[in-house]
Amino acid sequence: MSVAVIYGSAMGNTEGAANMIASKLGISDVLNIADIDAAKINSYDKLICGTSTWGSGDLQDDWDGFDFSGLSLSGKTVAVFGMGDSESYSDTFCGGMGKLAENLKNAGANLVGEVSTDGYTFEASDAVVNDKFVGLALDNDNQEEQTESRIDAWLEQIKPYFA
Repeated sequence: MSVAVIYGSAMGNTEGAANMIASKLGISDVLNIADIDAAKINSYDKLICGTSTWGSGDLQDDWDGFDFSGLSLSGKTVAVFGMGDSESYSDTFCGGMGKLAENLKNAGANLVGEVSTDGYTFEASDAVVNDKFVGLALDNDNQEEQTESRIDAWLEQIKPYFA
């Protein structure tokens, strides 16, 4: 079984989280979306994908410029994580993660790893469906001290899917 952690990162926070997730799960393939194409992504059995959120809930630039039409993820297990700013962008917190999840789901992905919104303070998010985040929401701008513990809790939840 081949697993990759794929991220889009402009300031380095999402890359850092991707590397921490990969290290804790023992995954060696950590890839920047800016450096790969759909064929590379399709070659993996399972994926963990991360993005930061920019502007008014937009995908990170490299994900935003990615051609999702070439993805074929039917039946593949995918988990998502996202970086956001819950204070300055409280009304679009982690919106990029919501957009990423939707694109991956449209490509056939079986999404896992929903996270409760408990413990987060924000007004609105496109990443919330049925009162849960579609993946792991992180806020290194305002809650950096919680990043590792949130990653650890999420990994315990998704490990059975990636073992």
